[in-house]
Amino acid sequence: MAESTSTDTSTRPPRGRRRFLWYLAVVLIVLTAVNVFLPDWELVGEDKVAVIRVEGVILDAQTTVGDLKKFSESPSVKAIVLRIDSPGGGVVPSQEIYDAVRRIRAKQSKTIVASMGSVAASGGYYIAVATDRIMANPGTLTGSIGVIMELANVEGLLKKIGVESVVVKSGEHKDLGSPFRQMNEQDRRILQSVMDDVHAQFIEAVAEGRSLKVTDVKLLADGRIFTGRQAKDQKLVDELGNLDDAVKLAAELAGIEGEPKVVEPRRRFSIRELLDSRLLGSFPRFDLQTGVSLKYLMAF
Repeated sequence: MAESTSTDTSTRPPRGRRRFLWYLAVVLIVLTAVNVFLPDWELVGEDKVAVIRVEGVILDAQTTVGDLKKFSESPSVKAIVLRIDSPGGGVVPSQEIYDAVRRIRAKQSKTIVASMGSVAASGGYYIAVATDRIMANPGTLTGSIGVIMELANVEGLLKKIGVESVVVKSGEHKDLGSPFRQMNEQDRRILQSVMDDVHAQFIEAVAEGRSLKVTDVKLLADGRIFTGRQAKDQKLVDELGNLDDAVKLAAELAGIEGEPKVVEPRRRFSIRELLDSRLLGSFPRFDLQTGVSLKYLMAF
């Protein structure tokens, strides 16, 4: 007698779910293909003003510099507005963006206008002084021309829990800024000399970008902040206005007639970024920074 056979479907997902997964896979493949192979059609045609946003603490310059390069090489983009809403950040990334702006103005002859949001201080202001014109809102917080270095010392804590730090070094100052020992006067003098030099670079950049005397900038470069209106009185910004006003100003300086078309960087679709945002977005991130770090950053 032949045994009857039956297909075990208990481990297979329902037909509706399988269909949904297939649709999802197709959508992801199409999005990936479009982002890889489709050119930036929005950069073709009529004259445009590009808006590049510099937001949050400035930790890396790669994305902003890449956006500046792309728009500077587009014939249809006649002007760029840097929308700055940042308290500053690392010295080097701030300087890299500053250098990129100056290079584009010099070589591509592109008009670049800075538009300040809620805050455009320290490294954010450093970037702004490289542009043709600076526009701030009356209540924008800006200025904070200075450098800060924050070092932790955990020597007392280690003694309390019975842990001893052992350091083997090749030179007297190799552990400069170590959190495991007290800073001596010679260490402090070395670090202060570094700070003074980086501070002088900031002052020189402001003086050159704003057509001011170095001596006049020094009087304002003690880390203090200004509102947009106060900064205008001190000649640190040119005009008061919002982002739309900055776009219109950039279009006018670039000779664009009528209402300018505005474009912004189109971010490539990334499955990895999507997964990171979904899976890790709800978890706090811890950034333990050790050693000497110089920042053009407004303390808050």
